[in-house]
Amino acid sequence: MATTRSPQAGTPTGAAVDGSARPDRRARRRQETIGEILDIARDVMTEEGVNGLSLAEVARRLGVQPPSLYKYFPSLMAIYDALFLVGQRDNLEAMSRGMAEAEPGLTALIAGLESSGRWCLANRAVAELLFWRPVPSFNPSPEAFAISMEMVTLQRGALADAVARGQLGPAANDENAIYLVSTLITGVLTQAFSNEPELPWGEGRFTPMFPRLMRLLPAAFPLSARA
Repeated sequence: MATTRSPQAGTPTGAAVDGSARPDRRARRRQETIGEILDIARDVMTEEGVNGLSLAEVARRLGVQPPSLYKYFPSLMAIYDALFLVGQRDNLEAMSRGMAEAEPGLTALIAGLESSGRWCLANRAVAELLFWRPVPSFNPSPEAFAISMEMVTLQRGALADAVARGQLGPAANDENAIYLVSTLITGVLTQAFSNEPELPWGEGRFTPMFPRLMRLLPAAFPLSARA
């Protein structure tokens, strides 16, 4: 049980005597400002397009002069990188959650990708930054990009489970299976983004087709060469 001490004379109740709370407060305020900057950046990208993001517009909406942003991000590319990192983490969490709630194998793979697809449609601007190249001059940092490899690892695991359960042939353990799966989900999302961006996953002409497309995998990776 924590002990309770009376504050020294002249020290406001709840304040740390050694002043250690002050740096913590500054750090907390800094993180809050960074979060606000990223929220504004998402709004700008959603309204103006990913390539329409600018430091001047972020500063205007934040109510500061553009040079003030350099205390938090050294460049516009740094803001893109921070959005990429947070977006990758959120998308990975969505995919992991979808897979964890489904039977291993093809069912988990489909569930994880559908969960990722829902996240992408709900966070369209950040998803475009993650999976397309709307800003040709932007390249994510190794730290931000590394999370995408975790998503690939999840998908490889689901494909391996599908092979082990006799749902797919051994060729599904090859890198080409990852490329095929990526093409299927990205193709569906591209059509949805282009033609029905206002619709959630599972509605409209394109995203409902994804489970049917995934059922093509046994034909692409048959249990035997003869099949």
